Amino acid sequence: MMCRKTHRFKHTARLLAAGLAIAVVSCPVTLPLATATQAEAQSVRTVPEGNRYRSQPKIPFASSRRTSASKSSYDAKFDKVLAVLKRDRRLMGSIKRVASKYGIDPIHIVGAIVGEHTYNYDTLDSAQSYYVKALSYAGIRFDFELNGEHVDAFVERPQFDRCRKEHIQKSSDRRWSCYENVWNSKFRGRSVDGVRYPKKNFNEAFFQPLFSGQSFGLGQLSPLTVLKMTDRVSRQSSYRKLKASDPKEVYKATMDPNISLHYMAAIIQDAIAAYKSVGKVDISNNPGLTATLYNLGDPWSRAAKFRRSGQSWPRENYYGWLVNDRIDDLRALM
Repeated sequence: MMCRKTHRFKHTARLLAAGLAIAVVSCPVTLPLATATQAEAQSVRTVPEGNRYRSQPKIPFASSRRTSASKSSYDAKFDKVLAVLKRDRRLMGSIKRVASKYGIDPIHIVGAIVGEHTYNYDTLDSAQSYYVKALSYAGIRFDFELNGEHVDAFVERPQFDRCRKEHIQKSSDRRWSCYENVWNSKFRGRSVDGVRYPKKNFNEAFFQPLFSGQSFGLGQLSPLTVLKMTDRVSRQSSYRKLKASDPKEVYKATMDPNISLHYMAAIIQDAIAAYKSVGKVDISNNPGLTATLYNLGDPWSRAAKFRRSGQSWPRENYYGWLVNDRIDDLRALM
């Protein structure tokens, strides 16, 4: 690249030396930035398609117990949810539109739905059933509280002081993740100020006042996950940010497929961003990995753990393994 000369050469050696010095300093100003950008882009490796494990990792007992209780099998549940998605063209159209809005392949959303309804839920009868459930939840009065204390008041305790830093409060994901971490380390299963707190996770303790399940709706979302992702969804959709002080709207987002698809897409988008930024790998071409992270949650910590592990590639769990193993069946829905 030629440099523009802004000086005139004189016949004296002194001025010539000065002019050369100016030229040497001013020419390469933009090169280090370009080089750094190229190096950063090259440092992110694309994860190959398919599974790293030859056979499916062990399925948790809780999942096998639910499936046995319903007198079904994983194959039967997989085939049923596949049939529902194939039949419901309206739902598939919505999945494609939402995926496009969030810049992800719709196969990631399909993989998450199939995984959830094969392993973590009885079965998917129809998307319409979730619209009906969303309407029925709308008439129920409840609050996000524990022992009569609302979660917004609970997190004002001094144990949560570190969560009040400006950069944490600016992000719904960082904020609620911080509250969750403090609950786990300071309150869960412990006695604090003479009060014994249940050995439950943050979501179970505060966000399920009426229901025994941990997740709901088409995407099997938890209210806590919805609150974490609300900033990301608000930036990319017409839906406003949600607050714990408005539990009906939070539950509506978990139950109404029109809204929950946005939260599913946001979760997947966030996982891809985490592994690209922290793990230095691009998982966007491996639906089994995004399904694994959808199932497990906490992608930023997991990406950091992967980077420290020294492993060549991140690995799928039992849930993501199925998605990659049956990827041709899922692609056929598109």
